[in-house]
Amino acid sequence: MQQDFEIFMEKAKSFHGDVCPGLALGTRLTLAAMNALDMDPAKRNRDLIVLAEIDRCMTDAVQAITGCSLGHRTLKYINYGRFAAVFYDPTHQRAVRVSQRKESTERSGDMTQFYRTAPEEELVRIEEVKLSLDPYDLPGKPQRIDECSRCGERVFDNRTVNVEGRLTCRACANGAYYSSASGDEAKSKGVRSP
Repeated sequence: MQQDFEIFMEKAKSFHGDVCPGLALGTRLTLAAMNALDMDPAKRNRDLIVLAEIDRCMTDAVQAITGCSLGHRTLKYINYGRFAAVFYDPTHQRAVRVSQRKESTERSGDMTQFYRTAPEEELVRIEEVKLSLDPYDLPGKPQRIDECSRCGERVFDNRTVNVEGRLTCRACANGAYYSSASGDEAKSKGVRSP
């Protein structure tokens, strides 16, 4: 077990750039989940979708070990801010959620070393869960492409909003997370006259 862990930890380190507590914990959580789903982490598991609940080091371990990625639509980011993830095998309709046991967060000392060596039952919580993904969230070619009626940008996979009977991207409908550096909002969004 420890030898296998070190192999996958090294793989995660190569991807992430260094070793830290989150990477060690992510490696342990990933290996536990894949074991629970009877998947071999040394092989490419094309029938695996992971929903990560945090955008921290843990998710790099998940990506490095599983090969799941946003670009392949096999890695999803659910912004809960928790060191947890759901690993889903759509072929067998099985899903497990792995998270850190609360007791392990109350320790002091070298957390990286603790995450590397602690018995799994002291560190990892595994729970079978039911998961239903929207068909628009599954890997593969886009099932739908619309054009925003305001900015004209293409919007993939049913991510538009109906605003007064017109399909609109979420940025135009709700306000974007960015603004134009020139201060000309309409020009930066390419807003067309009705």
